[in-house]
Amino acid sequence: MNSLRHGQDTPLPAPLPDMALRPEVSKALSAVVPCFNEEPGLEALIKRLSAACAKAVGDDFEIILVNDGSKDGTWAEILRLSETVPQLVGVNLARNHGHQLALTAGLFLARGQRVFIIDADLQDPPELLAEMVAALDAGAEVAYGQRIHREGETWFKKASASAFYRLLQRLTDAPIPADTGDFRLMTRQVLDVLLSMPEQHRFVRGMVAWIGFNQTAIPYRREARFAGDTKYPLRKMIGFAMDAITGFSIAPLRLSLYLGLFSVLVALGLGAFVFWSWLANHTAPGWTSIAIIILAFGAMQMFCLAIMGEYLGRTYMQTKQRPLFIIQAIHQGKTPPP
Repeated sequence: MNSLRHGQDTPLPAPLPDMALRPEVSKALSAVVPCFNEEPGLEALIKRLSAACAKAVGDDFEIILVNDGSKDGTWAEILRLSETVPQLVGVNLARNHGHQLALTAGLFLARGQRVFIIDADLQDPPELLAEMVAALDAGAEVAYGQRIHREGETWFKKASASAFYRLLQRLTDAPIPADTGDFRLMTRQVLDVLLSMPEQHRFVRGMVAWIGFNQTAIPYRREARFAGDTKYPLRKMIGFAMDAITGFSIAPLRLSLYLGLFSVLVALGLGAFVFWSWLANHTAPGWTSIAIIILAFGAMQMFCLAIMGEYLGRTYMQTKQRPLFIIQAIHQGKTPPP
């Protein structure tokens, strides 16, 4: 894996993310782009991203496009573009692993002293790379984009995202900044620490924030998608939020404790009331209140069990020690980079 063969696919029979198998650092900059059904916008992405990288470091860069089990012609488009863009490296995963693991696969293969993360939808402007490079030259270890405006998104998406990040800040000890995504530039030192973290359920932006070092925000206006549809419907957004909260906080488990204590207090109060009613020889007025109490306590118990089940399930998946990702092939065009 320490070298890429030009003009052909490179099968990887041992897909484990062993740090010893990582390629040697040989570039000034690596741009990593996870792709899932992004065929219509790839050509525009490569045009803008190549120009931004060339402006920042000249020809000493690579662009790693990770095909995350796309159902359209994304991989074929990557192969086509790699024949004309020598800095382009195509990575084809064996199946759809999800955005965060596809991103991890690309980061694992990055050969740059600095690593630039960007999505393929062009909502995050590649041209902001120059400002991020300047921030790292000034002493920062991570420069991340922070959205001050979001174009082309529904009010529900904006409101839910804002509420999620503010809730996450209150629940976790890690300084995870609000209104940020994976759009960022980081040094090799930060990348090495990030890749040494073995989480199966990954929340990369939170993991980078947890690492620490000198991190600085670059405010920008997020644009609408260049082409295609969003790859994060409500179901995936909820799953992503669960990964973030359970990966960086045990506050939900503490909530179970608080609900349990509340239940005990309510039970003691009801017990005292029932005992007083028995002493006063009062008759029971009916079953409505009893049914409500049983339903309330039953729902509370199921909620607590669900929280514990989430943590238990993640622990179970982690103990399996399966590979984070499986790479089917790596492809670089016929013309080697300078």
